[in-house]
Amino acid sequence: MGVPVFNLAPDLTVSRLCLGTMTFGEQNSLSQSFGLLSLAFHSGINFFDSAEIYPVPQRAETQGKSEEYIGRWIRETKIPVIALSWRQSLKRLRTNYIDLYQIHWPDRYVPMFGETEYDPTRQFSSVFIEEQLDALGRAVDAGKIRCIGLSNETPYGVMKFLQIAEHIPGHPKIISVQVLIML
Repeated sequence: MGVPVFNLAPDLTVSRLCLGTMTFGEQNSLSQSFGLLSLAFHSGINFFDSAEIYPVPQRAETQGKSEEYIGRWIRETKIPVIALSWRQSLKRLRTNYIDLYQIHWPDRYVPMFGETEYDPTRQFSSVFIEEQLDALGRAVDAGKIRCIGLSNETPYGVMKFLQIAEHIPGHPKIISVQVLIML
């Protein structure tokens, strides 16, 4: 039967299941990571979540290892994948473009990780959504990113990204939303 797929764009089809790699390089060794990537791929998954901050917990010694492991796996197995991150990610992944780039976490204070109330004393300056879409639009126009999405954004944030992209010409549209579910 295989893993169901989802068409993100006319020429971009990914599996509906995505393998997260935030443990690669910390809790999972290189050989374990290769095994997980290969098992997922041969089971029909071609969608892999990566980020420049992975693995977690974040440590300077391991920062970016997840992408390095995926990049080595791609080269050694000659298998195409979806990746999530931008300039430094392109270097670590050793690829010319990213199929789907998702912004992880809002660039503003929002209650997270068990917080249920908004705490205005924790507000900090953030990059406006328009600026984020401008930068992503330039990467899309340059052919470095094919599609963009959001990860762990609030419903309000998703709505604002969609609204701004729709009303300001030249901004790329959000085509995916990934939500972290903590059990």
